Amino acid sequence: MSGSNGSERAPRAITYPYKRIEWVEATEARGPDPYGNPDPEPAWMGVDWQAHLHTAEVGEQRVNYAEIGEGPPIVFVHGLGGCWQNWLENMPAMAEQGHRAIALDLPGFGASPMPSEDISIPGYAKLVGEFCAAIGVEGCTLVGNSMGGFIAAAVAVDEPTWVQRLVLVSAAGISHATMRKQPIEVAARMTVAANPLLLKFDMPSMKRPGLRRIAFGGIVRHPLHLRPELLLEQMVNGFAAPGVVPAAVALTGYDLLDRLERIHIPTLIVWGRDDLVVPASDATGYAERIDGSQLVVFDDCGHVAMLERPVRFNRLLGEFTAAA
Repeated sequence: MSGSNGSERAPRAITYPYKRIEWVEATEARGPDPYGNPDPEPAWMGVDWQAHLHTAEVGEQRVNYAEIGEGPPIVFVHGLGGCWQNWLENMPAMAEQGHRAIALDLPGFGASPMPSEDISIPGYAKLVGEFCAAIGVEGCTLVGNSMGGFIAAAVAVDEPTWVQRLVLVSAAGISHATMRKQPIEVAARMTVAANPLLLKFDMPSMKRPGLRRIAFGGIVRHPLHLRPELLLEQMVNGFAAPGVVPAAVALTGYDLLDRLERIHIPTLIVWGRDDLVVPASDATGYAERIDGSQLVVFDDCGHVAMLERPVRFNRLLGEFTAAA
């Protein structure tokens, strides 16, 4: 790992009796692109994604999803205000490593219509399981970011038979009890996370550094390092989805803490040290409750490690899924 001065530095590591915790320096993941892309043109930009979009009928619910590659399946679940494009930096890499990479739009987000029933974390968890059954996934690695991580954890608790491995990326669900007690603080944090709602962005405005810092500084550590296409498609458009408000309410109305100890599958927990949406202290909350889990914290990284540090994230995910 080389720093800006070319010297070699090892990543910091802290060892606890129950797991290994790694602090990964941001410079380790850097290629020619400053936020971790190995090439000037990332793999996802060369994919005809329209050819990889599908629709599944899950009961009476239509679910939009993208799929690429063949092999052991990896199912990706986006967070609040997200959509399947949250995983653009990761799906081609996983397909290249021999996986069937699948990312869905949760009902009320992306191209999936609102559900007929009220949005809830248990409802979303049930939907994810039924969606996987509908598309022929009988066992998978389940990956979730933010609210999607909370949902993935709920699936692993309630449907343990078909989830073989679990990956939680800045997952919500640990500090929500405190959130209920401090509504003003919660409102402020959600405002920071949902800041794109306040601006009407298009591609020209997305390229203006000042606006990008204002709108996305609460989500990513370095907004100017993320490609405008990613920000426009998934974050700005995603926060205009009809499911945002009811899903935000659902996040603070469900408690999974006492049941996380039921998770007995290999679990990887990935966090950004500078996450302003879900604090890095919550990562330890998950790690302490899930026996044998591995926690990796990315230095100089915010709420979406899979987009901010895609090279390192994809390598971690590949190693995790390949482990015996």
